Amino acid sequence: MNDPVWIFDLDNTLHDAGAHIFPHINRSMTAYLEEHLDLSEADANALRQHYWHRYGATLQGMMRHHGTDPAHFLHHTHQFPELSKMVLYAPRLRHVLRWLSGRKMLFTNAPQAYAREVLRLLKIVDLFDDVIAMEQIDYRPKPDQYGYRKLLRKHRIRARQCVMVEDSLENLKTAKRLGMRTVWVNRGNRNHPCVDLRIGDVMQLNRAWFARVSFRI
Repeated sequence: MNDPVWIFDLDNTLHDAGAHIFPHINRSMTAYLEEHLDLSEADANALRQHYWHRYGATLQGMMRHHGTDPAHFLHHTHQFPELSKMVLYAPRLRHVLRWLSGRKMLFTNAPQAYAREVLRLLKIVDLFDDVIAMEQIDYRPKPDQYGYRKLLRKHRIRARQCVMVEDSLENLKTAKRLGMRTVWVNRGNRNHPCVDLRIGDVMQLNRAWFARVSFRI
């Protein structure tokens, strides 16, 4: 039986971004919209959320409706002077990932520099064969199929070889439509037909994967 290719999301999948990082990014994006679109803070915040819900990323709305330069937007909204204090490091994570046989890719809607720095702070950057970030998918974020297909072509792999591990159900729906196996990192009680395995935390992945023999590729 061939080893799978593991495709991991980053924020709220490999680490908890909700406590410090996402609030910081949200504030930075709101401030960017305030400055560049001449909006009040309340209107900028509402528009940021609207674009995120509609397109899966605020950047996509900014590009479509305002001609925003994506590199400029990502640079100015992902400034973290104290990122090392914001990333919640879990020592067991490295052990969990090392236990999983097969190649590992990171696939994130975040920018490349941020993604690699978070992996470095988590002490797992060397475990990944590739980091596919917004720049590598031409600023077309998940759940758009474009990035998924580009990843598959680049590494000459088929969707059925892959297991996608994500906290976003919308992103997993795309993965499942393409033929990937799916792991949903979610603490809730509900499930969804596109989900093959649900875990409350990525630390449960190796034990849950081993227990579910029929799930292996």
